[in-house]
Amino acid sequence: MIDSGRQTSAQFMTGTLPLPRNKPEIVVAHALAAQFLGFKFIYLEGGSGADMSVPKEIILAVSSSVSIPVIVGGGIRTPDDAQEKVKAGASFIVTGNVLEKSNDLDLMKSLSKAIHQK
Repeated sequence: MIDSGRQTSAQFMTGTLPLPRNKPEIVVAHALAAQFLGFKFIYLEGGSGADMSVPKEIILAVSSSVSIPVIVGGGIRTPDDAQEKVKAGASFIVTGNVLEKSNDLDLMKSLSKAIHQK
């Protein structure tokens, strides 16, 4: 979990302390440890309803340091946000609240189109 500007539901429920968003080297160290322990992917999560999504600098640092897929979620609200994450190295994008709250089929299509373009 990456600090997203406020305490998220995931942070509250799990008691997890998020990793600092301005310290990519710490996130990379955690991701490498996970890979060396046999994890099959890395999930960089800002938390449900995050104020700020995972910074592209962290995604780029992690995706260029590990050889397993990188999943990014939390605080991704626009097609541009989603596309930025893919360009930074995200293998998968997770959205939830933005689609649940809007019920906007056009937004869903736009998000899908954005993440499938590089």
